[in-house]
Amino acid sequence: MKKLWGGRFTKTAEEWVDEFGASIPFDQQLVEEDIEGSIAHVTMLGKCGILPNDDVEIIKTGLLALLEKAKQGQLEFSVAYEDIHLNIEKMLMDEIGHVGGKLHTGRSRNDQVATDMHLYLRKRVTEMMDLMKELQKVLVEKAEQHIETLIPGYTHLQRAQPVSFAHHLLAYFWMLERDYERFAESLKRINKSPLGAGALAGTTFPIDREYAAELLGFDGIYENSIDAVSDRDFIIEFLSNSSMLMMHLSRFCEELILWSSQEFRFVEMDDAFATGSSIMPQKKNPDMAELIRGKVGRVYGNLFGLLTVMKGTPLAYNKDMQEDKEGMFDTVKTVMGSLKIFAGMIETMKVNVAAMEAAAKQDFSNATELADYLAAKGVPFREAHEIVGKLVLTCIEKGIFLADLPLEVYQKASPLFESDIYEALNPYTAVDRRNSAGGTGFAEVRKAVANAKKRLSEKKRYE
Repeated sequence: MKKLWGGRFTKTAEEWVDEFGASIPFDQQLVEEDIEGSIAHVTMLGKCGILPNDDVEIIKTGLLALLEKAKQGQLEFSVAYEDIHLNIEKMLMDEIGHVGGKLHTGRSRNDQVATDMHLYLRKRVTEMMDLMKELQKVLVEKAEQHIETLIPGYTHLQRAQPVSFAHHLLAYFWMLERDYERFAESLKRINKSPLGAGALAGTTFPIDREYAAELLGFDGIYENSIDAVSDRDFIIEFLSNSSMLMMHLSRFCEELILWSSQEFRFVEMDDAFATGSSIMPQKKNPDMAELIRGKVGRVYGNLFGLLTVMKGTPLAYNKDMQEDKEGMFDTVKTVMGSLKIFAGMIETMKVNVAAMEAAAKQDFSNATELADYLAAKGVPFREAHEIVGKLVLTCIEKGIFLADLPLEVYQKASPLFESDIYEALNPYTAVDRRNSAGGTGFAEVRKAVANAKKRLSEKKRYE
C-alpha cells in the first residue's frame, strides 16, 4: 500500500515493522481533535487566499462528514497509514477525491499532532476539574452532616487529639482545591496553539496562525516554531498534576481502608463499592479504595516515563515523542474513573458515629487539655507536659483513663487542678474550645463548611 509520504523511498517496510512504528492503535482517540484542527487550518488557508474557496468548501464538507462518522463510531482505521493524521487524510481523499490532498498545505504532522494534543488535554482537563468539583461537593455535604461527630485525630497513626469528623473530611476538600487550582493554572499553557509551526521552521505560505488559533479557541500561539513542535511540557505538567491528585486520593483511600476494618469500624463502604471473598463468606473488602490506591503507581509511571523520553531528545521533533500519548490517555482514563468512583464511595458510605466517638473517649488524646489547663494557670508548658505525662503513666499502670482518676490524684500532681478538670477532659469540650482560625472547634468548622460552599459556588466553568 503506497505511503502518503513515500515518494523518495524505494523499499517498503515489512508489515511487522509498520505495526511497531504505527501509533494509530492508540492515537485514534484524537480523531475528533484532528478533524477539528484540520477544519480550522483549511478555513485559514481560504481566508489567506492560499487555497481557492471552492476547494476549501469541498474539503470542509468532507471533514464535517468524517467528523459525524467519527462521533457515530463509523470510521475504520488502518495500521498501513500509521497515525491518525494520515488515516484521516486518506479517508478525506476517499470521500472527496484528490482535492483532499491540498489540506496539508502549510502544515506538518509535527505541528498537527501537537495541536491535537493541546485540544485533547484542554477538553479532558476541564472535565477532570468538573469531577474534582463534584467530589468536593460530596465532601462538603458529608462534612456538614458530621460537624459534631468526634473522631480521634492521629499523628504517626497514634491517637493524638480528638477532632471533628467534618474537620478531617475538609482537609481533603482543601487538598482537592489545590489540585483544582493547579489544573486551572495549567490551562494557560495547554491553551496555546502550535498550528502553523510546520515541521520546525514555519512555512513559506502566507498563513495566519493567530486566526487559526482563534478559530480553535486558543488564547494565543507558540512564539517559536521549534519550541511549538518539540514542547511536551504541557503533557508532563498534566501528568505531574495528575500524580499529585492521585496521591491525595490514595491517602484518603488508605484511611477509608483502615476505617473499614474491624479494628476501627468507623465507616462501612456501600455494597456497590465493595466485594466479597471467593472462600470466606464473611468478608466485605473495600476493593474500590484499594484499587484507586494501586492505580497511583501507573500514573506515577506515566509521568516518569515521559520525563525519561524527553530528557535526551534534541530539538525539534523526534519519533521518541510518539511515546507521549499512551501514558497521557491512560492517565486521563485512570484519574477520571478514580474521581467518579470516589464521589460515589463518599456519598454512600455509612459513618459509625458511635464507634468513632467511643474511640475518641477511650484513649489519652485529651492529655493535651490537661497540659493546656495548667499552662493557662501560669505553669510553664514544659513543666505541665511532664506533670501530665506522669498522670498518663499512672493511668496506664492502673488500666484506666484520665477521666477515671480521682480529683485527689490530680491535686497531688498539682494543687492548681480543680474540679472543673473533668469538664476540660470531656472530648466535646476539648474539640469545641479549639476555635483558632482553621481549627477543629465546632464554630470554626461551621465557618469552614460555609467557606467551602462559597468557594464551590465561585468556581467558573472552564470550556
